[in-house]
Amino acid sequence: MKRRKFIQTTATSGLAITTAPTILTGNRWKGANDRVNVAQIGIRSMGQSHIGSYQGLENVEVAALCDIDENLFAERIKKHFTDKNRKKPKIYTDLREMYEDKDIDAVSITTPNHWHTLAAIWAIQAGKHVSVEKPCCHNIYEGQKLVEAASKYDVIVQDGAEQRSNPCANSMADYLQSGKLGEVYMAKGLCYKWRDTIGKTPDEPVPPGVHYDLWLGPAPKRAFSQNRFHYNWHWHWDYGNGDMGNQGVHEMDIARWGLGVKLPTKVSAVGGHFMFDDDQETPNDLMTVFEFPNPDGGSDKKKILQFEVRHWISNRELAAPANETNNTYMVSASNEVGNLFYGSKGFMSKTVDRWQVFEGKDRTPGASGSGLANHYQNFINAIRENDQSLAKADIQEGFYSCALIHLGNISYRLGRSLDFDPEMMRFKNDEEANRMLKREYREPFVVPDKV
Repeated sequence: MKRRKFIQTTATSGLAITTAPTILTGNRWKGANDRVNVAQIGIRSMGQSHIGSYQGLENVEVAALCDIDENLFAERIKKHFTDKNRKKPKIYTDLREMYEDKDIDAVSITTPNHWHTLAAIWAIQAGKHVSVEKPCCHNIYEGQKLVEAASKYDVIVQDGAEQRSNPCANSMADYLQSGKLGEVYMAKGLCYKWRDTIGKTPDEPVPPGVHYDLWLGPAPKRAFSQNRFHYNWHWHWDYGNGDMGNQGVHEMDIARWGLGVKLPTKVSAVGGHFMFDDDQETPNDLMTVFEFPNPDGGSDKKKILQFEVRHWISNRELAAPANETNNTYMVSASNEVGNLFYGSKGFMSKTVDRWQVFEGKDRTPGASGSGLANHYQNFINAIRENDQSLAKADIQEGFYSCALIHLGNISYRLGRSLDFDPEMMRFKNDEEANRMLKREYREPFVVPDKV
């Protein structure tokens, strides 16, 4: 049934695939000590980080690279393979062809956001285990379809919310949900990252070696421009989700996890693109508030999650002494990225590798936690055991966190507060907002209604 389904899906979409890859099942996995062959899809900045991380794991081989920019292959292969006396990987420009390779056990997806869900669903249907970078979906409809596919096929699917693997985040959640901070009524996510103007770039011919139609994939057909290509695609609605859906998705996931909530009933977002006259479409300052039901709460039966994006000069807000660790992309001279939680007995400040509680009216330092882990190893462990429960960032949880991002962006783009029904997964009495839960797809790059 799964093989026929994949063949039908690819045939009706007009894809250049004629036979379906073998579906991996639990009783056919090679064994706990056998090599796992991983293919890396997208080999720029995050892709290179993934290559190095998988190469550092025992009995794991990065067996294939896939990217639409052929200009990247020679340097990446030299840097990550031949200079390290490693076997050269196979190379592909079209992920559909790579999915036909029966030697590939798992794929790691670090494409632009607008490709994440379709790349993951096609891989799942082809019988590949999937680790997909954040955000796992470009809109809410895609997230629903991805979760559905992950539950239907017998493969491991891991979301890119890598803090889920960290002892620091797990002990944070345990502490907050134990009641030791009292009633945790509000969480805040901070994404303050110094980002200069991207300027303006003209439409121009597609550079040699770039398979631009494949890069566009599900997105509308547009002329090529450098500001809508490498990295700066983050700041365009057709491809990215702004910084709340870029760096901020990590902190959104932590905020939602610590607060113990899933989907909101109300969302309100205000912000704008300030200071710079450039090509950026997404806001560089965004304040979003989500309201969740809280039947067990004190007076008002609700919880609040605040999220803020800032792209320029900012003050310090995190109280934990994370600055003493090192100068990282998370906390540095120009960045302030993390979470705050507020309870009836005190508050907690958290960065990627440390949390600290401050108790009572005097804000006396109390409990703390720390510790990092390897999200890539977690994925491989889940594959070897054929156990989705071992994948710390389950795709269902990843979708809930991504859904908040999409709800906030819809509120911002429409310029009004919105009421949301978590059961129906639709806005109440607002068809204009409901139309933004999904996008129009460009054939044959269509996220299917039936996965």
